[in-house]
Amino acid sequence: MTTHRLRGLIAGLIALMAVVVCGPTFASDAQPFAIGDQSVAPGTRADFHLPVPAYGDERGTFIPVTVLHGAEAGPVLASVSGVHGFEFPPILAAARLADRINPSELSGTVIIVRVANIPSYEGKSPHLNPVDGKNLNRSFPGSPIGTSTERIADVISREIVARADFLLDLHCGDGAEYLEAFVGVYGGPLATNFEQALAIGRGFGFPNLVRYTMNTQAQIDTGRSLNRQGVARGIPTVLVEFGENGRRDEKFVQGIVTGVENALSILGIWDKPQRNVPEVLRLFEGTTATKAMHSGLYYPEDPARRYWWKGDLIGVIRDYSGKEVQRVYSPVDGYALYGITGPPVRAGMSVATIGNPVEGF
Repeated sequence: MTTHRLRGLIAGLIALMAVVVCGPTFASDAQPFAIGDQSVAPGTRADFHLPVPAYGDERGTFIPVTVLHGAEAGPVLASVSGVHGFEFPPILAAARLADRINPSELSGTVIIVRVANIPSYEGKSPHLNPVDGKNLNRSFPGSPIGTSTERIADVISREIVARADFLLDLHCGDGAEYLEAFVGVYGGPLATNFEQALAIGRGFGFPNLVRYTMNTQAQIDTGRSLNRQGVARGIPTVLVEFGENGRRDEKFVQGIVTGVENALSILGIWDKPQRNVPEVLRLFEGTTATKAMHSGLYYPEDPARRYWWKGDLIGVIRDYSGKEVQRVYSPVDGYALYGITGPPVRAGMSVATIGNPVEGF
């Protein structure tokens, strides 16, 4: 055996011994997390504003964000509250989560968007940004040269969703909107990792779970919401809805907090057990909306009723002179997950959104 070959053999044996003794080598320590103009050191917390620049005649705004960047590398969870500024429980839950999660205990990163839509929040405006009258949850991916809502959507798309491995879109019923607690999980051929999303959806312990099956690009693109922006980016996404009528009850806030913390456990971002996870009671394959064709005053037939049969009268709409202009009937058999209690109603608004029951997924 030549000296050259002998040296090579010895070097190979040394390398093999290193693998056997030490095992595979991975970069377990996290690197600084870059977002906006921030660089967040491993094991630390950063609170800052993502600027939304002014454009044309419209003023700029900002998006308050907290980043909890773990000491160890791992997944990035984005939790977004306040897409609709009158939905208070998710906003209060975001504030609580930011103070409950210790970044030094994390293997991964949590991005908490405290209030996505500051103009809607400060203007106390349900659904719409008062600056341009648009719904942020129909405006993604947005545009840096669009209106106020479109510029907010652009910043969230580029700085939040694009950095995430998993997206939680947190909502509740605002204003005169009733809501049954539910989570929506995105599946189908155009969604990503439905099984992981389903596990996290179940981790909220809510009684109702909806699967939104993404079969066509049009489903994703038409009036694109934040959750569908997550689908479009190829990351597992869960829609969370808990709370109603603009209330901020403690059970709503804590229920969202518990679900997000359970998501951290499922994703392996922290090493804590799941807690308080009741079984899902009802499963739905998508929803069916009942649309108002007129604006005016809405009178629900039975505000407390949730199960509806096809053809049942849900409510009556009268115009501003008191004339009856529409009778709203249930188009399907199902369970009303959310809707309006009136009296305000606007043409095109969903009076009741009914889950389509299924036995299983």
